Amino acid sequence: MRRLLLAMLVLLGGPLVALAQSPADEALRLITAYHEDPTRIDRARDLLEQALTRERRLETLVTLSRVHLLVGDIRATSTDDKLAAYERGRDLGKRAIELAPKNEDAHFWYVANTGRWGQTKGVVRSLFLLPTVREELDILFQLNPSSPRTLNVSANVLFEVPGLLGGDRAKAEEQWKKALQLDPHYTIVRVDYAKLLIKTGRYDDARRELTHVIDEKAPTNRADWVMRDVPRAKTLLESIKGKK
Repeated sequence: MRRLLLAMLVLLGGPLVALAQSPADEALRLITAYHEDPTRIDRARDLLEQALTRERRLETLVTLSRVHLLVGDIRATSTDDKLAAYERGRDLGKRAIELAPKNEDAHFWYVANTGRWGQTKGVVRSLFLLPTVREELDILFQLNPSSPRTLNVSANVLFEVPGLLGGDRAKAEEQWKKALQLDPHYTIVRVDYAKLLIKTGRYDDARRELTHVIDEKAPTNRADWVMRDVPRAKTLLESIKGKK
């Protein structure tokens, strides 16, 4: 029956790709528009977790690591649930790295989940992770020295870690500016950069970046822009209202 269906689709010029779509492809399709329905994140997670029980594929591990970051950020309703999601994302990323040591996505989602776990736990309580984060960032920069997403993660680490332990706000600012040069529409960078501007008392510059986020017409990641970046930008703008 399947062969007959395939033959008919060939004759009719039908979408053969749809039949061969992997669980990872379907999950990516779901999370690309999660702002339209956040439960798509749950569906993507369940789809990939089921696929992983059948076969340990690199694309499944990497995509599921990415999805668990979204679970922690968007769907989790408690600190414990967030930590559990990020921990699962870390584990999946690590397993992906074991399969493909030079896969950029595997390293990125591993370090992204690790960093978010640390932010949720608290900087002081998660300092033991710092060597791992630095090692992963070094690998990512070797694999792709011009990655806006890696520059953003690195800048956040430099901004949040105390100076005595290697934090460097000047270097963080350089990396955020470089990321924006590479991708001016990557709105998470502008929001994170605004935190540094606020911290250093440059309120007008912060307002410029945050207003740019809210007014963005072509965000690199529309779902993240709607669900995370615009709300954060509005909150930060409110926090500096009237400051000069």
